[in-house]
Amino acid sequence: MNTKEECLSKVPVVTAIFWIIKIAATTLGETGGDSVSMSMNLGYLVGTAIFGVIFIGLVIAQISAKKFQPYLYWLTIIATTTVGTTLADFADRSLGIGYAGGSSLLLVLLLSSLFIWYRTTGSVSVNMVRSPKTEIFYWVTIMFSQTLGTALGDWTADTAGLGYTGAAIVFSGLLALIGAAYFWTKIPRTMLFWSAFILTRPLGAVVGDFLDKPISSGGLALSRYAASAVLFVFIAVSIVFFKQRPADQCH
Repeated sequence: MNTKEECLSKVPVVTAIFWIIKIAATTLGETGGDSVSMSMNLGYLVGTAIFGVIFIGLVIAQISAKKFQPYLYWLTIIATTTVGTTLADFADRSLGIGYAGGSSLLLVLLLSSLFIWYRTTGSVSVNMVRSPKTEIFYWVTIMFSQTLGTALGDWTADTAGLGYTGAAIVFSGLLALIGAAYFWTKIPRTMLFWSAFILTRPLGAVVGDFLDKPISSGGLALSRYAASAVLFVFIAVSIVFFKQRPADQCH
């Protein structure tokens, strides 16, 4: 017989506030990643190394935690999206494989991660994240999804010529369709979750670019540091005022 403590996960229940914070975190990942790699002139490779170390450290802390800790969880999410930003930019721009090539490569890595996770544990549902092994799969998959989302957002806004606002409308529309599918279809919830999780990243990427890119490029030319600070405060306040509870894995 499972006790209540044994049933509680270290990941939160997926609710509306989860998605609001997730979009804010992905936007912060874009502005924060660009702050280090571009505003500080450290470059994409150094930026990736810095955020990669932070990401690994936070994942270790998350796995070592005995219970769900909202601030630790969302700091780890932010780490995945900042390292995803610099890693995608490094692959797309420094390695010269382009947005389409980068998106294709990252899609393969993401699908491979999900496939190996499924073959190893029998499920990729976030409600089944209950052991260090599944937690590692969970965070690696999230990191790949965040990196893919960055490349996809850049490809849509730049190569496809939709601009930041046009790309934001496209990704918002796709997320709305997934929301409608959740309420009005019987499509597996796990599939819908990962689809939405992936799409929130390019939405955050284009919104972040819209905030800090030059006006001549279609942005608002806001300070990356200021935008990152405001987004970080918003996330912190949301965590304080909207109490999140851990997922119940026994149901």
